[in-house]
Amino acid sequence: MESKLIKRNISQVYLSLVPVLASAFGLGVGYISYKIYLPIWIINVCLMLTASWTLGLHVIRSDDVEKKHFAIAAFFLIVPWILVSMFFGLGPPPQSPAGWVATATEQEIRYIMLVIAGVFIAVGFAALREKLKNTAGSFYAMLGFSAILIAIPLFILNMIFWSAYLPELFKFMEASGIEKRPEWHNPVREQFNLLALVEVSITYLATAAISAALRDAGWLTKIASRICIIVSLLGFLAVVFLGHSSPFIIPAFPFLVPYYIAIILLRRAGNS
Repeated sequence: MESKLIKRNISQVYLSLVPVLASAFGLGVGYISYKIYLPIWIINVCLMLTASWTLGLHVIRSDDVEKKHFAIAAFFLIVPWILVSMFFGLGPPPQSPAGWVATATEQEIRYIMLVIAGVFIAVGFAALREKLKNTAGSFYAMLGFSAILIAIPLFILNMIFWSAYLPELFKFMEASGIEKRPEWHNPVREQFNLLALVEVSITYLATAAISAALRDAGWLTKIASRICIIVSLLGFLAVVFLGHSSPFIIPAFPFLVPYYIAIILLRRAGNS
């Protein structure tokens, strides 16, 4: 029994550290060869799956339908960071057209991963909304799910802009020998900059609402819920007032609080 508890504690610590380490290496080290980061990422995927299973996902083998659904809903919110943990080797997006062209395939994969991550976030919120329907948290769950239904399509549209439009623009600039972006690009860029502000701010509000719902349903403690709500509202305010100068607007960052909520829920699901 003690050995099982130790394994679960180690799994929780590992899952908790992944976003921190991936962000630190991605922003601090920058781009490294796929021959290095891809094997490391595959190992990390296996470790995150194992940790999720050990922490609570294993209950999907039980006959307890409630726990099964609970664990699956939580795991949907874990998946986005299983995918985007690969970004530790990609670093920030290139700042020059030449950088984009040189790593075009990897940049496309980056944003395709984010699109898939967004889909899992929406499905995870939907699953939690379904489980919260008949609880004291149903009202906030409805607000959170409604907000995420607005945010995720905008998020996907923004990621398609980055994965399809920008690479083609930069290829055109490189082929034509143009160093400065065309004037007609500016209105398009401003439109998608605004789109990013809207979808990210709504995502933070959705997360605050689902945190309140989980608290009212007794699935999150008051302290954990307050931390999640405060961080989400800080993210919302930072995006609204600081715009694109705020780190809270980095595409994967709005998925951080749902990820940590999911770790707590997996732990709860796996408790005997």
